[in-house]
Amino acid sequence: MSAVIGLASPETRARLKALAEQPLPLDEWKRRLAIPLSPEEIEHTLALVRWFCRRYPTVGERFAYVRRAYKRWTG
Repeated sequence: MSAVIGLASPETRARLKALAEQPLPLDEWKRRLAIPLSPEEIEHTLALVRWFCRRYPTVGERFAYVRRAYKRWTG
């Protein structure tokens, strides 16, 4: 995992928000969906899910994490 290097500038955050909220055309979504995941991507994703479920074993703990993270991401 990468290390946190500091908060993004307001300008960077605004650009990222605009990109994230930009609608994705259906044909582009279908094109991206058709790209298969590599075995390495699948294993990496499963490893992250396993870690997360060990670190936050209950639904309550997972929701508490998401609430904290969302506050951090939008703060």
